Amino acid sequence: HVRVERRDLGRSFPKGSNGSRRPHQPPVAVVHGTAVTQTGRMSDVVVQDNPAEARVEARVDGELAGFAAYVDRDATRVFTHTEVDPAYGGQGVGGAIARGALDGARASGRSVVPLCPFIKGWIEKHPDYADLVATT
Repeated sequence: HVRVERRDLGRSFPKGSNGSRRPHQPPVAVVHGTAVTQTGRMSDVVVQDNPAEARVEARVDGELAGFAAYVDRDATRVFTHTEVDPAYGGQGVGGAIARGALDGARASGRSVVPLCPFIKGWIEKHPDYADLVATT
């Protein structure tokens, strides 16, 4: 399920005065999922394309949790790097980013070049996304 929301996303993982992360968010596409937090509770994962920063970003409970950076070249999206904040490691955030990023590429008619080892490995584990990989 994808819908457009207006959000304000930051460049990376900025910390507020109380130590919490407070990013900025422009208009982007949104994909929702779930993650299990370290306390064992289910939390919403919101995956959004942030074209201004050339990356797909994930938020858990409104906090920036990770991103996959990309470069667009014509009808191809090249994924160069994926990063998950250590506070959200092992909670499914990386998988949500990969799925959202690849679903977004598919929806926009783009092929992908997974230079990022995480995205490449995720595609290998999910062969239903292999058709997105650009052939040379």
